[in-house]
This record gives sequence, C-alpha cells and structure tokens, in this order.
Amino acid sequence: MNERHTPALNFFRILFVISAVWNFAGAIPGLFDTAGMFEREFGRTLNDPVLVAVYRGAWGTAFLYAFGFLMAAKDPLRHSGIVLMGGLGKALFALNLFFMFRAGWTSSFAIVVIGGDLLFVGLFVLYFAMLKRAGHTIL
Repeated sequence: MNERHTPALNFFRILFVISAVWNFAGAIPGLFDTAGMFEREFGRTLNDPVLVAVYRGAWGTAFLYAFGFLMAAKDPLRHSGIVLMGGLGKALFALNLFFMFRAGWTSSFAIVVIGGDLLFVGLFVLYFAMLKRAGHTIL
C-alpha cells in the first residue's frame, strides 16, 4: 500500500482542509469587515486607523496560514514545517487571547476562537506523534 494514502494521513488531510476553512472563516471577515470583526471579538468599536491596519494585518496572517494548511493537506509528509508554524501561531494566539479574555478585554466570542484553536493544536500534536511513530522527521 502506498504510504502516502494511509487512513491516518487521509484523516490529517481532512483536518488540514478544515483548519484552512477555520482560518478563512475568521480571516475573510477580518480582512473585509475589520471593525465589525474587532467589535465581535472585543465588544468595542475600532475607529483608530492605525489599529484598524494592525488588526487587518493580523487577519492577513491568518489568511496566509489557511493557504499553508491547504498545502499541508495536499502532502502532509512534506509540509510538516507549515503545520508546525501554523500550530505554534494558533497556540500563541489562543494563549494571548485567553489572557485578554481573563483580563476582561474581549467578548465571550473569544471563547469560541480560543477553543477552536486549541482543538486544532491538540490534533496537530497527534499529527506530529504519528509522523514520529512512522519514522518521519518533523522538519
């Protein structure tokens, strides 16, 4: 059987497509309705043009990560570095957003974002464990 078409790799292909969709679901409204997305996430208006640009830039990064996850879906054995970078980005973003939520700086919408990103991080850890168990290098 072809090593590139195992049930585990097919599961992770689907996971990476779903990860891309998750990123697009936040990034597209974040790019095209930046102030609205900010208000949903933080419960306050965004009217400083510099902060709009910075916040839109963050969503631009999430948009690019989505394309990275699509690349990983195409060839999970080859693009593990993309998953590592995307997973670290999700973990750090979720951690930062959690601290902001605890400080009362975000709306309850942040819980959805934090939970979703942490779920993906956990599944990415399983992906790396599968790679290691199968004798593949992570980078």
